Amino acid sequence: MSLDIRKIVTYEEDTRTEGFKSVPTPWRMFAVSAVVTNPWAGKFIPDLQPKINELAPKLGQILTDRIVQLAGGAESIEAYGKAAVVGLDGEVEHGSGLIHTLKFGNFYREAVQATSYLAFSNTRGPANANVAVPMMDLHDAGRRSHYLTLQFAIPDAPRADEIVVTLGGASGGRPHHRIGDRYQDLKELGHDLDNPAAV
Repeated sequence: MSLDIRKIVTYEEDTRTEGFKSVPTPWRMFAVSAVVTNPWAGKFIPDLQPKINELAPKLGQILTDRIVQLAGGAESIEAYGKAAVVGLDGEVEHGSGLIHTLKFGNFYREAVQATSYLAFSNTRGPANANVAVPMMDLHDAGRRSHYLTLQFAIPDAPRADEIVVTLGGASGGRPHHRIGDRYQDLKELGHDLDNPAAV
């Protein structure tokens, strides 16, 4: 069974006012999902690796190309993440198999020249289940302004034998960020920020 994509769904939002205050430049969050047939649905498969090797690279390439296009170019993406929602005849392990492999994630990571890991969520649910895509800064895992979660739903997906595989991105962090960064807390707690082993 080759990669079977029933539909590709895009989602985007431009925030112009946040916290009762206007945003100087609209803050964009966006996502691209592939609704794919779950090759392991309805039965226990001991070895997932063959299908992961076959399907994950194809999904990674397709979704990365689409999200970079949706963003208006890789340089427009500052935060990124991924998610999988498995239909009810599958295991969370099935979604994890498709997105938790470098054969999937490295397409996106390399396209945006990121150095931090891709934030993620893995869930199971029926059609119209919440797709929650957590995100973080491409290069700085401690930059709290870019700790984001994009949420949306697809009314007819996932079907019981499907998986919704998603990449998400954002043009920047929260517009009026004012809670400080992880490093500020560490410094206040007495950690030596010049010694990475101590953090």
